[in-house]
Amino acid sequence: MPQKIIFTDLDGTLLDPKTYSFHKAMPALEEIRKRSIPLVLCSSKTRAEIEVYRQRLRNRDPFVVENGGAVFVPAGYFLFPAGRSARGEYGVRVFGRPYHEIRQEFIRLRERLNIQVRGFGDMTAGEIASLTGLPLHEAALAREREFGEPFVFERDIDVRFVRAAEKDGFHWTQGRLFYLMGDHDKGKALGLLKQWYRAEHGTLITIGLGDGLNDLPLLREVDLPVLVRKENGTYEERIDLPNIIRADGIGPEGWNRAIMRLLAG
Repeated sequence: MPQKIIFTDLDGTLLDPKTYSFHKAMPALEEIRKRSIPLVLCSSKTRAEIEVYRQRLRNRDPFVVENGGAVFVPAGYFLFPAGRSARGEYGVRVFGRPYHEIRQEFIRLRERLNIQVRGFGDMTAGEIASLTGLPLHEAALAREREFGEPFVFERDIDVRFVRAAEKDGFHWTQGRLFYLMGDHDKGKALGLLKQWYRAEHGTLITIGLGDGLNDLPLLREVDLPVLVRKENGTYEERIDLPNIIRADGIGPEGWNRAIMRLLAG
């Protein structure tokens, strides 16, 4: 029987867009545990942030940080060594450029184009908490960046900023915030993890869930892509894959319904 693997975004998908709670997804989470289905967290969050939610979710599977900047695999998780280097208890495969390079590019563009834009590197934990709704201690963890810079335009969105970044060889995406990064995305990270899972288990059935544009590479990489409703009840209009499944519900409510139906099927 094929091994099911679930890859999921966090903010606005498994986590409520306002409260960051996954309570409404508990029935599906319990069913996943019962069936021993790996649940791979794949988020724009930092390693420090994701480790908090791995504890809350009692999750022991690999995870993907900062929109695909790196894959972290717990030591001994696969029968073979996974990752090219070790960081603490994890094997790690890095796809992203170092944060200091991203931050330097961010500042250069801002000064060169004279655009009013602020990144997390400009903000205190309190300002990030006010912007995102995160508790203060989690907002502090959101500043521990390794591979990318979340940012906001202080006035209207100015596309010159992201176009100039592209010309300089950098990339950007958008979830709840804009995000400047190197040449990585969630899809590349998932592609590697699928190879590792296939080597371990053989045939796979992959399920992916997301709600924003930054989840498009993730959804393209899975057999069963699920698009969750955004906070305002709509679906991300820039995601229109031919096999997309549209979850009936916002955040964890839609996540729960979609997973329960897919597992039942």
